[in-house]
Amino acid sequence: MSRRDRLKGLFDDTAQELAAANLEDESPARGPAGPVRSMALTLGRMEEESRAMQEALLSGERVVELDPALIDPSFIRDRLADLPLDLEDELVQSIRDNGQEVPILVRRHPQDDTRYQVVYGHRRLQALRLLERKVQAIIRKLDDIDVVIAQGIENSARRNLSYIERAVFAFNLESKGFDRPVIMKALSTDKTELSKLISVAKTIPMEVVSAIGAAPAAGRRKWIALAQGWTAATAARLAGLLGSPAFVSVESDRRFELVVAELAKKQRKPEAAEYDWKPRNGGTIKGRIRRAADSFTIALKTGDAADFGDYVSRHLDELYEAYRAAK
Repeated sequence: MSRRDRLKGLFDDTAQELAAANLEDESPARGPAGPVRSMALTLGRMEEESRAMQEALLSGERVVELDPALIDPSFIRDRLADLPLDLEDELVQSIRDNGQEVPILVRRHPQDDTRYQVVYGHRRLQALRLLERKVQAIIRKLDDIDVVIAQGIENSARRNLSYIERAVFAFNLESKGFDRPVIMKALSTDKTELSKLISVAKTIPMEVVSAIGAAPAAGRRKWIALAQGWTAATAARLAGLLGSPAFVSVESDRRFELVVAELAKKQRKPEAAEYDWKPRNGGTIKGRIRRAADSFTIALKTGDAADFGDYVSRHLDELYEAYRAAK
């Protein structure tokens, strides 16, 4: 059976039946943060792949009851942080009152055949753990590619990942060796948009992304603008802000705004420093050195100035490599 046929059997009425079945919260759609064609890809894939649990049951697959303690998360994270559920959550209340109406999908754990990995139904699993109930699940033999595509389908049908979560998910998948066509399918995106996602995640350090969080209101354009303005000195400028109580105490979208505001501040340039240089062991040369915020100048005079200047210029590549190696 081809991967396409296997995946077609994963979900049935993903966008409609599951949304109604257990009332999982839907947050506002991501909106036109990416190209319109990405939305078209998402809708097309959801229609193509909406063959889930009902077809699985009709084809003879059995729903089993599992202990939630035996089910581990997916091998790759697609969210920066899981939103905690409580007893007042609509999904939790629905399962408490009506039972688990739709099974989750799991696979045997690749490293431990006594355990499982959740493929589809992460929030239902959270809710059942909170309620201390057994989990109704369908066990399927799936490889890693099947799993990441299934996670993408779940996110398309539920609350969408924020832009930076999509970027980090794409970057993590590529870092684990997944081909870009697979990542494009998992994220319902095209080649151009995927390149931008991965570029943003590569440019902005993960410690900064983690400190900001998902920032769902900060869409594609804002994250791309932040990445385009990122330099080696940017993280240093943010060091004080990211650890401050005023930053960590606010919600994620506000943290993103604080980062942008901090970087927008005009920096006070330090005054240039100038000093003279002479060879330590004597010689017929002297120099005047000027160091500013974004420049460094050495002016050599008298004696061996021209010859020594030629010598230094010929060895600039070696000096620079030695400097980089010593950093």
